[in-house]
Amino acid sequence: MRLRNSDASPPSRKRGAGVWAAAGLLLAAASLWAQTRPGGRGGDFKLEVDVDLVVLHATVVDTSGHYVTELVTDRFKVFEDGVAQKVAVFRDEDVPITVGLVLDNSGSMRENRRAMITGGLAFAQSSNPLDEVFVVNFMDDYYLELEGKEFTSEISELKAALEKTVTQGNTAYYDAVRASLQHLQQGTRQKKALLVISDGVDNTSVSSFDTLLTEAQQAEAAIYLIGLPCAEEKRDCRRAKRNLRKLAEVTGGLSYFPTSIEEVESLCRSVAHDIRNQYVLGYYPTNRARDGSYRRVEVRINPPKGHKNLIARTRSGYYAPSGDSPTGSQ
Repeated sequence: MRLRNSDASPPSRKRGAGVWAAAGLLLAAASLWAQTRPGGRGGDFKLEVDVDLVVLHATVVDTSGHYVTELVTDRFKVFEDGVAQKVAVFRDEDVPITVGLVLDNSGSMRENRRAMITGGLAFAQSSNPLDEVFVVNFMDDYYLELEGKEFTSEISELKAALEKTVTQGNTAYYDAVRASLQHLQQGTRQKKALLVISDGVDNTSVSSFDTLLTEAQQAEAAIYLIGLPCAEEKRDCRRAKRNLRKLAEVTGGLSYFPTSIEEVESLCRSVAHDIRNQYVLGYYPTNRARDGSYRRVEVRINPPKGHKNLIARTRSGYYAPSGDSPTGSQ
């Protein structure tokens, strides 16, 4: 079915600019939530979040890119706009997430389609079995491909959704990712992510990249992007690559640029591995103003003996709630 919200126009009509208001992406933040998971690195997971807690999901790697796990709270320093914050919540857990697989199904992807399907399945098979997953195929428009449901944890259903359509048409990349970010908010997991596979060149969307970037910063979801080899005009390819990198950077995800389509499967497994090796950090900001301003966030690591120059990757910031915004975790 076509992916839409109550503000979207029917597929036969031209969509107006800004059909998704930024506030809509924040409605999923609840004043209190709980998430449980059996097993995992740290045992059963249960985290309750109140209205002012800022939650970060951080990946820690060494200079060789190897994951560093089992660090303790005192190794982490969190800064908001350069001001140190006290870590109030800390977990080292492989938590189930809500995640969307967003695949470019435009005509230019015809030769890449099989590798994209294989990569999507590899991601699902490497992920937490309790993840709730949805699939969006996009071209001129964008479609939620699961039959009769919003999310699934069943590999067979994901396989059917991935194989459902054929490549055709143009590329509404910005519109599709915006709609996918909004659909994420219907999921029950606090931790959310998108895996997008595309060359990143958009030629059909009503939305601009700047609008997508702003809503991505507000959505509290990591975006992982696999930028496929681009066959468009060199200028368009350079811009697309730059935008893919920026989108991953601000949301705490990663961007990959394989030189051959055969690399997609292994990269998708790497994304799943990255998501499952993250720390959960929460803090109450010392800046209590509810002014809707953008707050820059940085996580630094005090490395234990035997490690040097550890790097923590998380989203680059968040928008503070405004006086009339919905309450919830930031």
